[in-house]
Amino acid sequence: MVVDTVRCVGCHACVISCFMENDVPEGYTRDWITEVVTGEYPNLKSTIYSERCNHCDDAPCVTVCPTGASHYDEETGTVQVDPNKCTGCKACITACPYDARFVHPDGYVSKCTLCEHRLKEGETTACAATCPTKAITVGDLDDPASEIHEVMNGRRIETLKPGAGTKPRVFYLT
Repeated sequence: MVVDTVRCVGCHACVISCFMENDVPEGYTRDWITEVVTGEYPNLKSTIYSERCNHCDDAPCVTVCPTGASHYDEETGTVQVDPNKCTGCKACITACPYDARFVHPDGYVSKCTLCEHRLKEGETTACAATCPTKAITVGDLDDPASEIHEVMNGRRIETLKPGAGTKPRVFYLT
């Protein structure tokens, strides 16, 4: 996933579409908007980030999960949680440097699935489909002919908390 921080206006359409698409319980969220202001007055810059699980290549949540509930989905390349295996021990919540997980009221840990059900049908995520400024792009990073490569081409690319060593798969264009 790539989020273009220049295009993102912080409208929360991604948050609302995720809430509706994934039947997220009221009071919880799988994605959120963060605004970071840098500089000194009067030379300030505001950057808006649409944040969620980073679906890391080296996800500590997967490593610490004692039941295997947190796992890598081989078909989509995403990090998933099997609610039937999850005991709600919260080890994955503690291990996640992105604060991207919560305990669902039914007792299992939940998080962004990158709309795995949609990806498996060849569709994009609900957040990307809904974004009015087209700030979110989802695609195959291993395919140099994909739209995601075109969007990233020539742009400055950042990840959140690069020092965490998780190899996140959500990238931010600045």
